[in-house]
Amino acid sequence: MKQQRGGTLLGLIIGIVIGLAMALVVALYVTKTPVPFLNKGQNRTPEQDAAEERRNKDWDPNAPLKGKAPTAAASKPATPAPAMKPPAKAEGKDSKPPADPLGDLAKAKAGTADPFAYFIQVGAFRTAEDAETQRAKLTLTGVEAKVTEREQAGRMIYRVRVGPYDKKEDAEKVKGQIEAAGHETALVRVQR
Repeated sequence: MKQQRGGTLLGLIIGIVIGLAMALVVALYVTKTPVPFLNKGQNRTPEQDAAEERRNKDWDPNAPLKGKAPTAAASKPATPAPAMKPPAKAEGKDSKPPADPLGDLAKAKAGTADPFAYFIQVGAFRTAEDAETQRAKLTLTGVEAKVTEREQAGRMIYRVRVGPYDKKEDAEKVKGQIEAAGHETALVRVQR
């Protein structure tokens, strides 16, 4: 019977060579395929990056909640908007409200049901961590809120909302409780 020599060393060398060859094949395959989420056609200049950074520096995701207030008032607490006065009634004429055929039609089709759902928005944030912090503060006051994501003006914002409520009166009642706890709120109406 013949005895074999060098089998272990030879097997180790062959295994290393085969392993390196497989790694080379995988590396070549990976680099030849397009990388997901990478825009190879767009190269940004440093000027474009600087301009984008300046735009994002003072961006306030809560700006749509504040209405058309100037940016200097952004540091002040929000004050409620004055209620609109109804138009003055003409003297001596039949004082019927103006006709609203579309509104009347919508009321007739929907019955007395409100076509909107109501949410109470307690803030919109740039980061999910800030939104979760606000949600936790609300939970400590006994209000259960949810964090939702939305892209706005090309940026992701995280909204903290309570609701939905079927009736505006219910939403306003909870809104008052949240404001009494020291949080700024906004009533959001969403079409069903």
